[in-house]
Amino acid sequence: DKEEVDVEKVSVVYFSATGTTRKVAEMMAASIYSDIHEIRPAVPYTEADLNWRDSLSRSSLEMKDSTARPAIEDMPDFSDHDLIYLGYPIWWGVAPRIINTFIESQNLDSLQIVLFCTSGGSPAAPSMEALRRTYPNLRFEDALLLNNIDADGLISPDTTALEAQ
Repeated sequence: DKEEVDVEKVSVVYFSATGTTRKVAEMMAASIYSDIHEIRPAVPYTEADLNWRDSLSRSSLEMKDSTARPAIEDMPDFSDHDLIYLGYPIWWGVAPRIINTFIESQNLDSLQIVLFCTSGGSPAAPSMEALRRTYPNLRFEDALLLNNIDADGLISPDTTALEAQ
């Protein structure tokens, strides 16, 4: 059964570098009748930027610098919302720095934030705990690791880390 949600008060917001998190976010938004917003980097990531094996790649350098805040394209103001589902791929065990950019560009103090993640091998809990430590004033719900979408298009939570593909 699908539960209808007031789309003016709930949104799915996500960052996806390769499309995996986008697919999950689209399924989630459709299942709760919510609008959806992509966090887009002002300068899109290239394949070379995302090469985690290259210590000098853009993503590697950003993740080594806890103060890095990659610029994002304009986003709507979510301060009038009650709830956002915030999705991201797990990079180096935590949320990509672009998630920090999004959080710091918004007034999210009064919202409930449900985190959802995709990962090739990392559990969700450490990324959630890192966000809670960085933003203790925000109300984060436990992160869900959502790597699998079944044949019916339904999201099935992954409770164990998957081996890197």
